[in-house]
Amino acid sequence: MVESSSKSSEDKTLGRLISELSLEERNKLLEKLRSQTTLSFEPLYESVDEEEKGEDFETRYIRLPWYYRLAYFILSFFKNKSPFKIFEDSQVGSLGRKIEAQTTGLYDYQRNLLLPEFYDKLSDLKEAGRFFFTALDSSVNRDKGSFYAFLGSLEMGDIHKQLQTDTAPEAIAETRLPGAAESELRQAALKTMEDILEMITDAQRNIMYYNARSLNCLKELSSFLFDRVLLAFDSSIGMQTCPVGMVRELLVELNNILFSLKEPPTLALLESLFIFLLQEKKDEPGGDVNDEIRSLLFGAEDAIAGIRNFNRTVPLTNILRCACRDMSFAPHQISGGEDWFQVYCEHWKRQTESGIADFARKRKHRELSNAFRHFFKGADLMALDNAVSDSNPNGVPAPETFTLSFLQTFHSAVFIPVINIFLRPILIDGEFFKKENRAEFTIAYNDIMKMEDDIKKFDLSIAPNGEYGKRYIQAKDEMSSLPVKRRKIQAVLEDASRDAGGIIGRTRNAAVAMINVLGGILKKEAGGKYDSLSNLEKIAGKTPEVFLDGVAESIRQFQETLQILKDIDAMGSLW
Repeated sequence: MVESSSKSSEDKTLGRLISELSLEERNKLLEKLRSQTTLSFEPLYESVDEEEKGEDFETRYIRLPWYYRLAYFILSFFKNKSPFKIFEDSQVGSLGRKIEAQTTGLYDYQRNLLLPEFYDKLSDLKEAGRFFFTALDSSVNRDKGSFYAFLGSLEMGDIHKQLQTDTAPEAIAETRLPGAAESELRQAALKTMEDILEMITDAQRNIMYYNARSLNCLKELSSFLFDRVLLAFDSSIGMQTCPVGMVRELLVELNNILFSLKEPPTLALLESLFIFLLQEKKDEPGGDVNDEIRSLLFGAEDAIAGIRNFNRTVPLTNILRCACRDMSFAPHQISGGEDWFQVYCEHWKRQTESGIADFARKRKHRELSNAFRHFFKGADLMALDNAVSDSNPNGVPAPETFTLSFLQTFHSAVFIPVINIFLRPILIDGEFFKKENRAEFTIAYNDIMKMEDDIKKFDLSIAPNGEYGKRYIQAKDEMSSLPVKRRKIQAVLEDASRDAGGIIGRTRNAAVAMINVLGGILKKEAGGKYDSLSNLEKIAGKTPEVFLDGVAESIRQFQETLQILKDIDAMGSLW
C-alpha cells in the first residue's frame, strides 16, 4: 500500500505544479523572465546561398553554356567518366578549396580529414546541447502530458482556464447535475472537455506545434552521440584529425538536427523547462528561485549562442557534400512534435477523470464521516498525534494512520463503554461447551483490549524522537539526490506500514472471531462449530432480554466496524 501511495505521489508531482501556479502568476513569471534575459532570437540556422538549398545538380549542369558542356564531354573520353560527373567533381573541388580558405584548421579537403578546429567547435556544441539535457529529463521525458499542459497554459491561456473551471466536477454537480452519479458526472465532464478542445484556434495549434518541434530538436541535440564523434579523432600525426568517412553517418544525423532547429526556442518553452526543473529541485535545501531562474537564463543564452555560433562557423552541409562527393546533398527536417495534440488531449482526459474520481471519493468521505459520527455516538475522531494531518503537516505520512485513528476512537467511544459491558461477564464467568470457543473468544478479547496500547506505542514510534520518526526526518534532511532520498523515505514508510498493518490485521481478525463466537452464544444450542454457553441464563441475570439484545448489538457493531474498515481501504489515498 505504501509503494502504490508513494508512486501515486510521484506521478502527481508535476500535476500539482500546474495547479499551484495560477495563470496570472505564470504570466507574471514570464514577464519577469523577459525583463531578466538578453536572449537573442536571431535564427540559429540560415541558408546562405542556393548551394545550401541542395538544388538539383543535374539541372545546374544542363544550364551551363554549350561550350562548357562540350569541354566536359571531351574530357569524359580521357577520364572515363560521364561529363556530368566531371562537372560535379570540379564543383566539389572548388567547394573544398573554398572551405579551406574560409575556415582555416577546420577541414582538409585533399585528405578528407576533420581538423582540430572542428574538434573544438564540436566540443563547444556538445556543451551547448547538453545544457538542456537535465531540464528535458525533468519535464518532457518524465511526464510529457503535464509539460504540454503547462506550456499550453502560457500559449493558450483561455483554453487552459476553461479546461480547469468548466470540467470541474464541483461546478458541473452544482450548476448542471446536482446529485448526479459518478458515471453521469464523468460523461458530462468529458463532453465539456471535448467541446473546449475544439475551440483551439489554428494560431494556437501552430505555436504549440512549433514549441513541440523545438522541444524535440533540443531533445535530439542534447542526447546526440557527440562523444562517439570526438573519440574518433586521432592525434598520432601530431594533431587531432578524423577521416570524415568514419563519422559521416553521425554528422549527417547532426546536420539534420541543426537544420531542423532553425529558430531558437520561445521564451514560454524555456520558462516551462525551467519551472519543471526547479520543481524537481524544490525539496533540496538552500537556493533561491530568483537566483536559479537567472542562472538558467544565462545558461540558456550561452547554449543558444553556442548552437548559433557552430552553425555560422562550421559549414557542415558543405563539408558533407565534399565528403560524399555529392553536390546535391542537403539536410532534411527530422520528425517529432506531431503528437503534441494527442498527448495534450490524453493528459486533460486523465486530469478530468481523476478530478471526477477525487470528487466521488470526497463525497464518499463525507458520507463515511457522517457514519463515523453516528457510530461513535457523536464523539470526535481521535487522530494520532504524530501522523501527518492538517494540524501537523510535518507528521509521518504512513497510509494506515487514519485507520488506526478510527480503531482508537472505536475502542474509546464504543468498545469500552458499550460492548465491553456484555463481553466482560462472558470472559469472566462464561462456561463454553467447547474449550476452543473459549480460547478463540479470550484471544480476540485480549487483542481488542490491548489495541489501544498498541496504537499509542505506534504513535510514539512515529514521533520525532521515535524509531520511525527519527529515520523519516533523517531521510528527508539528507543531502543526497532526490531519487535516493525518496527511496529511503519509502523504506521508512514501508516499515511503519508493516507495524500498523499488524495492529489492523489483529483487530480485524478479533472482530470476526467475536462475531462468530457471540453468534454461537445467541443460538442457545449445542452441536455447531460455535456453541452457546452452558450458564447463559445465569450470566444474563434477571433481565435476559437486555443482555441478549446487548450481545446482538455488539455483533452488529463489530460487523459495522469491519464494513467501515473495508470502506476506508477502498478510499485508499484520500486519507
